[in-house]
Amino acid sequence: MITAHHVKTASNRHPSDACDSQITLSYEQRFLRRKRLQSDDGEDFLVELAETVSVNEGDAFVLDDKRMIHICAAPEALYQIHHPNLSKLAWHIGNRHTPCQISDDHLLIQPDHVLHDLLIQLGATITPVKAAFTPEGGAYGHGRTHGHEHKHQHEHQHEHQHEHEHDE
Repeated sequence: MITAHHVKTASNRHPSDACDSQITLSYEQRFLRRKRLQSDDGEDFLVELAETVSVNEGDAFVLDDKRMIHICAAPEALYQIHHPNLSKLAWHIGNRHTPCQISDDHLLIQPDHVLHDLLIQLGATITPVKAAFTPEGGAYGHGRTHGHEHKHQHEHQHEHQHEHEHDE
């Protein structure tokens, strides 16, 4: 089976890097390391990357034979959030480690009834929509804002805080 061992990011693609096919994946499906996939035109291929990555709209899987498969973000059920002070709402969403796509006039998040209720209490207007979801990357250099390594980062910071408290 043809395999992709490499992803070429949208920012590293040259305009002449024509793709031979495309694949449409949801936000969750775009977080992978090793997975059998099928392009939108029916070609099966295996993705086998060195580490788990979050691929984005516009990136491309590079196959062993040098062909490229363009990655498209699939439309999915989301909440579109409007409010005069989006930065305040983005803070509340980020404080809950929830992926969020930020635009000038609205935010997009995956449906979450607890956040829905909180945002309504804060005066937001929320509309269910179907759109491609490409949230902001995480603060720790990863494409996702939650996960195993983020937890360890916090634990490591707390350990050092406690060490310094004992030194004083």
